[in-house]
Amino acid sequence: MTDPAKPAPSPVPARAFPQPTAQVEVYFAVLGPELIVPFLLAFGGAELPLARNPQGHGRLEALVGTDRARALATHAAHLQRRVPLAKVWLARVLHWQGQSKAEIARQLRTSDVSVRKWLKGETG
Repeated sequence: MTDPAKPAPSPVPARAFPQPTAQVEVYFAVLGPELIVPFLLAFGGAELPLARNPQGHGRLEALVGTDRARALATHAAHLQRRVPLAKVWLARVLHWQGQSKAEIARQLRTSDVSVRKWLKGETG
């Protein structure tokens, strides 16, 4: 039982969401933290044609919605030709979300050794 006269302990501060890297900044600004991971896992490493007026049947729209697909198209001039893989940053985000290093390695199709290095801050 807690003593009502004692102040409650302050909560442990939450870790900050990993800062987006330059290669994912625009995608992150448009998609936000809730959609950036599924987007990069689905489209990373490939070209992504962006329609200025999406019609609602593309894979991109199914994932992010018509408004965000349109917003990405308005930023097309600032995007790389291929969606970045961003494995190091994705590893940090997935770890922030509470996934184990083994789970992260399987999702990113890399070794657990690489994931451990990335999470320690080594990019090699």
